Amino acid sequence: MKIMITGGCGFVGHHVVEHLLKNTNWDIYVIDKLSYSSYGYNRIRDIKAFDNKRIRFFSNDLVNPISEGIFKETSDVNYIIHLAAETHVDRSIIDPMQFVYANVVGTCNLLNFARQCKDLTSFCMFSTDEVFGPASRNKAFKENDGYNCTNPYAASKAGAEQLALSYMNTYDLPGFVVHCMNIFGERQHSEKFIPMCIKKILSSEEISIHGDKTKTRSGSRFYIHARNVADAILFLLSHFKQREIYNVVGEKEISNLDLAIMVASIIKKKIYYKIVDFHSSRPGHDLRYALDGSKLKELGWVPPISFDQSIVKVIDWTLKNPRWLN
Repeated sequence: MKIMITGGCGFVGHHVVEHLLKNTNWDIYVIDKLSYSSYGYNRIRDIKAFDNKRIRFFSNDLVNPISEGIFKETSDVNYIIHLAAETHVDRSIIDPMQFVYANVVGTCNLLNFARQCKDLTSFCMFSTDEVFGPASRNKAFKENDGYNCTNPYAASKAGAEQLALSYMNTYDLPGFVVHCMNIFGERQHSEKFIPMCIKKILSSEEISIHGDKTKTRSGSRFYIHARNVADAILFLLSHFKQREIYNVVGEKEISNLDLAIMVASIIKKKIYYKIVDFHSSRPGHDLRYALDGSKLKELGWVPPISFDQSIVKVIDWTLKNPRWLN
């Protein structure tokens, strides 16, 4: 079997590559534009996959249609996992058009490529919980709940997701959509919350925790390790139903303040923090996100590693590999 992973040099992508190398004998095509968040091939080299004969790398920005040369080399693919995307909310607020091109136009170009792949059995469109907008207390969004995008990043992903679903309907493209949220793990960019906490706690810097307007309640998320995400995707490639959507969710909710305190406790250093009004400090951000993951669990998927195991493992690894905090 042959599988294509777009964004395979990125944070989630390289974890998917690593998981496939360990759990399949498939050949892997990686397409990546090698942006700032990809760190070049550094992640791929770090997992000792760069020289693996099962992997072939293609540098391509999906804003442009896939070239004839790359098409000839990769159109025998059986699976496509579309992870390539611009994902930083703050950057989307500064330059929304960049996100429209990367996430909507880029997805459309890949879908047009996928339509021509005669051996394709599944197209996995990777999307985000942020398409639903903020979740009220005790609310967890199901897969087909209405969308309420509150920032340009979320809107661009909703557009990309709907394009994929339309191709699955109009052209009978085999595939499904995945919603995921707050992925963490080794080699994550230091702008993300957990590595940012590690970095600031180590240097005794103050951490800004986003809260409500009263500054008494911090935001909360369901965090999930990238390995669990990779495992869920591999599971769905053989269990999905055509044009269905699946939420991939961490097993428990944790507030950002409790998480920061947990990180400090594991590192065994004092934490300095302040709670700030999240919307005034970062317009377009939401206090709470939540997804209902029961649909995937009912199919039989069980996450291989718990959150508590994951967070200890990631912190220990990061302390031993501090270059990834720079």
